[in-house]
Amino acid sequence: MEITTIGLDLAKSVFQLHAVDANGDVVWRKKLRRTALLGALAKIPPCLVGIEACATSHYWAREISALGHQVRLMPPAYVKAYLRRQKNDAADAEAICEAVQRPMMRFVPVKSAERQAVLVLHRSRELLVRQRTMLINAIRGHCAEFGLIAAQGVRNVSELMKRVRLADQAVLPEMAKNAMILLAEQLETLDMQIQRLNRRLLVWHRQDQASQRLATIPGIGVISATALAASVTDPAQFRSGREFSASLGLVPRQNSSGGKDRLGRISKMGDRYLRKLLVVGATSVVRRARTADSAASNWVCGLLERKPTRLVTVAMANKTARIVWAVLARGEVYQAKALA
Repeated sequence: MEITTIGLDLAKSVFQLHAVDANGDVVWRKKLRRTALLGALAKIPPCLVGIEACATSHYWAREISALGHQVRLMPPAYVKAYLRRQKNDAADAEAICEAVQRPMMRFVPVKSAERQAVLVLHRSRELLVRQRTMLINAIRGHCAEFGLIAAQGVRNVSELMKRVRLADQAVLPEMAKNAMILLAEQLETLDMQIQRLNRRLLVWHRQDQASQRLATIPGIGVISATALAASVTDPAQFRSGREFSASLGLVPRQNSSGGKDRLGRISKMGDRYLRKLLVVGATSVVRRARTADSAASNWVCGLLERKPTRLVTVAMANKTARIVWAVLARGEVYQAKALA
């Protein structure tokens, strides 16, 4: 029997495969070690291979595609509906094999190594920013124990450390002073590393046309533009801007039944990092809305008169996500709507 479809359940060391023929009959179920996976797939005629979009999935998709197979990645949440009762590796592989054959299944485009490298820069920068925030909070908390405080903001921490270095023994004991100086030195190192990553992202931004087009949208800077350009490799997979916004979890969660529409808070599905960048960018747009003179600012001001600020910010992020899809799908730069 000729294999037509394979469901591949990824793992760290041992992978589970479920193969079927054109009639849907099971040809074999196998467990393979990581080192033996590509060799086994190379002996099989080209077929459809389904994989959940998870850690290492894009790497394996590129490697398996090089063997001549057609690889499709699927969101794990969509595959779960095809899982029968008990969960194990064999059942997961069978569910993947069943899901990849569905005509209405949504697939995740395979990212190239270059775009994954850009996302690695983003994840590394996000980690360093979190560590910087932790250090700043630690320095502020320790200084407050000795009556040394400063205004909010990253820039005011340097002024606080100047006061720490000049403090005498009566105000700040020597042991505490030495400990906080060590934290300040680590904070300076993190700042330099973050700036280094920012420069590398700026270099890639100047080389990528899609990222440059996205940067023309209000609320989208270099960080957001590079993250969106590297993540959204094929905007054609979404039929509209609303579908793209829904994939990022920026649309209301529905609980409708009996012809009655019940909408709740946003679903928060999809890429959390992209959603955070869009909300942060929308926050800056909302803050400038009262002093700006544009159609978008008028729309924001109208909402602010009726709705809370945070709700308006999320609505602006939803609107920005739809504009992002339009810019990517049409290959054009953003053009602000003229005032009536």
